[in-house]
Amino acid sequence: MPSHLIVYDRKKIASLTSHRKGEKKFGEMVGVVHENDPLETQLANADAKYVLFGIAEDIGVIANHGKQGARNAWQTALPYILNLQNNKTVKAKKMLVLGHFDFSEELDRIDALEGEEKIDEARKLTEMIDTEITLLVHKIVSNGKKPIVIGGGHNNAYGIIKGASLALGKAVNCLNIDAHTDFRNREGRHSGNGFSYAFHEGFLDHYFVFGLHENYTSKKVFKTISKEKQIRFNTFEELFVRKEKGFEFELNEALDFVKTSRFGLEIDMDSVTNMPSSARTSSGMALNTVREIIFKSKKSKNIAYLHICEAAPDMNSEAEKALTGKSIAYLVSDFIRK
Repeated sequence: MPSHLIVYDRKKIASLTSHRKGEKKFGEMVGVVHENDPLETQLANADAKYVLFGIAEDIGVIANHGKQGARNAWQTALPYILNLQNNKTVKAKKMLVLGHFDFSEELDRIDALEGEEKIDEARKLTEMIDTEITLLVHKIVSNGKKPIVIGGGHNNAYGIIKGASLALGKAVNCLNIDAHTDFRNREGRHSGNGFSYAFHEGFLDHYFVFGLHENYTSKKVFKTISKEKQIRFNTFEELFVRKEKGFEFELNEALDFVKTSRFGLEIDMDSVTNMPSSARTSSGMALNTVREIIFKSKKSKNIAYLHICEAAPDMNSEAEKALTGKSIAYLVSDFIRK
């Protein structure tokens, strides 16, 4: 087991599930693992197709000079996922709930620092987190399962891509629904360069950024991604403002670009209008649009994982917690929906 992974037992799942007579909730039906038994054996023998786990950190976001809060997404979303109705279209038996990565000690250490010392330490710790995520995703994918990863910054895309790539023995492709490319300079690990590191190191092959915001993409980044044949993108303004490109056509183009091989689906919650996130936007995609993208993407036999990141609810706001939790639950259900 990765050292920072907390494995959930049936009692933990039950504590987050609201039981109601005449209904079956996800929390009553999902699979769990046993902490003392070999994880690889349990994964190999599990009937579940999907393995859900969380990452409670925003160290990579801090390392990118970003807004904290992504550490809260997993604990906010999980109760909403466990209280989904188990029925003929969304079946809980397809999913195993593993647990979450706890980096609370590291977060306390980071929170006590300031200035460049804080950034430097955060970048060192992000590399440690990369290793933990890579190890777990490698185990999951090696045993024929599809990870569903929730929480943390977009820095974790690197570990997920690397783990899947090593398990499959080849580079993977990626469709990223995002306002940003996260393809910045390899200046030390943070939430803004997970894809550039994965691409440079040969773990990422074809990369498509869907709905990139022109207002927040530098000339340098546009130049970098435009010259790479393995990278394609469209912009939010092309799709939804100037309407120079049709949504359905572009989604098909994006999927055709990545689905020729195993690919991951990345959902940065910064892309969703008014979603509490590390870079909240007032002009973004509707949640229903993102739901449609997930449902159409998961139909491909080559889909390898789902990663939902950067949601950053204010834990003092019940409205933000409800919006975030329920939204993520919808996205997860669409990924496993029949």
